[in-house]
Amino acid sequence: MKIAALVSGGKDSVFAVQKMIESGHVISCFVCLVPENKESYMFHSINTNLVRLIADAAEIPLIYKSTSGVKEEELNEMRDALSDAVSVYGVEGVCSGAVESEYQRSRVQKICDSLTLASFSPLWNVEPVSLLAEMIDSGMEIRFAAVAADGLNEQWLGKTLDKQALDDLIKLNKTKYVHIAGEGGEFETAVLDASFFKKKIKPVLTDIRWYGSYGFYDILEAELVSKN
Repeated sequence: MKIAALVSGGKDSVFAVQKMIESGHVISCFVCLVPENKESYMFHSINTNLVRLIADAAEIPLIYKSTSGVKEEELNEMRDALSDAVSVYGVEGVCSGAVESEYQRSRVQKICDSLTLASFSPLWNVEPVSLLAEMIDSGMEIRFAAVAADGLNEQWLGKTLDKQALDDLIKLNKTKYVHIAGEGGEFETAVLDASFFKKKIKPVLTDIRWYGSYGFYDILEAELVSKN
């Protein structure tokens, strides 16, 4: 089936694409909606500039649009973008990286129903430790792009999500109740490589902003480089 993938640049949306490809679907295009309101309920807002490079790395066309980020209004803007995906690329379904957010999953489903599109959430309700372990084992390169939780300090910003980081998250889950997959908004991520990328992303200029209890790892400039 021809699929439009909702891609933010974070681990979940990119891994959802990988799972869809493994299931035999064709990813006809990426759709990225960039919220002007950083408190958007629906859309990731950290390092969304990387999605252009992710699309180039994967050699998949991209529909990239800004959205108001206003609750519920942004859903109309998503519908417009997916309508473009239907008319331009002939997509028959949509995939998202929803893991536990019923708010996100149900709204994507509603829009898909209105456009007569199939809706896929291949990561839905996957156990968090297993999910992150599978991402790591698949060869994805994932960086922590934002943190906002007790136990996640400045040293986590720009850190790679590897097996040691996963072990640390498991400990923080037990002591600080940090959600292992970041589903409570504890952290955001940026993906630099995945199995379906033809090239990988190399950060060239980065900046860390720390505000005492939360912070951001901004990738200001990046480039595509060979995997070899």
